[in-house]
Amino acid sequence: MGDFMPTCAANLSARKADYGKFRELNVQILAISGTSFQTSQQAFANSLDLPFPLLSDRPELQAIRSYGVLHTSPIMARRAFFLIDKQGVVRGRWLADDSATFASEPILQVAREIAGKP
Repeated sequence: MGDFMPTCAANLSARKADYGKFRELNVQILAISGTSFQTSQQAFANSLDLPFPLLSDRPELQAIRSYGVLHTSPIMARRAFFLIDKQGVVRGRWLADDSATFASEPILQVAREIAGKP
């Protein structure tokens, strides 16, 4: 994700809009960026007034590599969402092209199934 990019802002804002629904299911949202945590990234997070952390995976890009979402040219993270249960098992994986905005509902549906709430 890139600071102040419209698609990034739209995806983060979608999670923010449904943040209460995720909290009801005991889901912790973490946003991970391939950009350096600098004044720009902090300003971006602050401009969206995010209720969840926006983390940087620079310089090693360890999380992005581990989850298989690293673009190599240019080096950046592919837009993705993962739902990981309390035991660390990936229970859902959503990938998209760089222009896609993910709806929260498919992610929430899997979270409801995990929580046993229809």
